[in-house]
Amino acid sequence: MNPRTLAIAAACAAAAVLPLLTGDTYQLHLAALIAVYWILIAGLNLVVGYSGQLSIGHVGLLSIGAYAFAILAGKAGWHPGLAVAAAGALCGACGLALGLPSLRLPGFYFAMATMAFALIVNEVVLAQVGLTGGGIGLAGPMFPAPFDTPAGYYALVAVVAAIVTLMSWNIARRMWGRGLIAIRDNPVTAQAVGVPVFRAKLVVFVFSGVTAGISGALFASLQSYITPDTFVFELSLFFFVCIIIGGRGGIIGPFIGTVVLTALPELVAPLAKLGNFFYGLLLLVVVLVVPEGIGRVVELVGERLRPKKLPQTTIEPDLPRLSRALSQRHTRRDGVRT
Repeated sequence: MNPRTLAIAAACAAAAVLPLLTGDTYQLHLAALIAVYWILIAGLNLVVGYSGQLSIGHVGLLSIGAYAFAILAGKAGWHPGLAVAAAGALCGACGLALGLPSLRLPGFYFAMATMAFALIVNEVVLAQVGLTGGGIGLAGPMFPAPFDTPAGYYALVAVVAAIVTLMSWNIARRMWGRGLIAIRDNPVTAQAVGVPVFRAKLVVFVFSGVTAGISGALFASLQSYITPDTFVFELSLFFFVCIIIGGRGGIIGPFIGTVVLTALPELVAPLAKLGNFFYGLLLLVVVLVVPEGIGRVVELVGERLRPKKLPQTTIEPDLPRLSRALSQRHTRRDGVRT
């Protein structure tokens, strides 16, 4: 294991353990919320950060996953673990149904299609009063022991987030990740060298749908109660901004963006009315000062703290070979002169 991977693993382990050591219920809730958001953003990062698709409607998939979990685990009496898996599968199918026609559209029109999808989902939730509770909403069922406590629930979502992160990292670092980056940078060239452009975009979009469904199910349980007002469009923009601020084409950067933007309201709690102002200010500063994202700053700091050691090699001239070459040159010159 190289030092960078070891450092990342140590940082993830510390992030998973530290909230459990605090014992503060609210801090555990905030840490669990970060993990739940990251489950969705880790999948969305493959769509936005790697393949370059402007998806701004994942709050619709989050809503579907949350209501599916609340209906299956609450009304139908399913086991919460099975309901989470069903919510992920349902949102994966929704991602497939949405991606098949819309991923062929250019960037701006694809973004409009995903936004329209989120708005349609919200209207359907409001209309289906008997199933979703309409504007009143539904209760989010709790998980059984040992996940019925704040510490136990945080341990559950942290493990799920770690699994999703590992899956995203494996996709990003292999040929799939290189193909997605090629699609993002120049789709025509990517198709010319044999990258299946549409299939690659569809696969990662379906994967992001599955992670959004799992995130929605865990979000419903964490919030204890969900209503249509919970899944506002600004939440979808929040997911998108986390990736842009963190930096496209990486895993660490968007994770840092998720942590910073989720914890920012708590850092500026005395100035709660200026919450949107601080979001906008942070986005403006990152775009102007560090257009590659916060993740690039972390990489530069790491490179400064761990400078690369160039191998020191001494080059010894081959004197006998040089002498033979010079003597052959003089011989050819003498032959020409004669």
